[in-house]
Amino acid sequence: MTTLTIVIILAMLATTGALLSGIISMTQGGKFDQRHSYQLMFVRVGLQGITLLLLIIVLYTATG
Repeated sequence: MTTLTIVIILAMLATTGALLSGIISMTQGGKFDQRHSYQLMFVRVGLQGITLLLLIIVLYTATG
């Protein structure tokens, strides 16, 4: 496995963790959800973007 593959796997796991944290926060509600729901969503979207960018880089280098 290359280093980039490991980084992609870690980014995917981080994205999944942020998603699950947001879902758990929404289901429980309360003050934590009111304060941090936007931050959790922002982090998740950012991690998804980074993961997608890394996947595009891998695909580009594999075909070129």
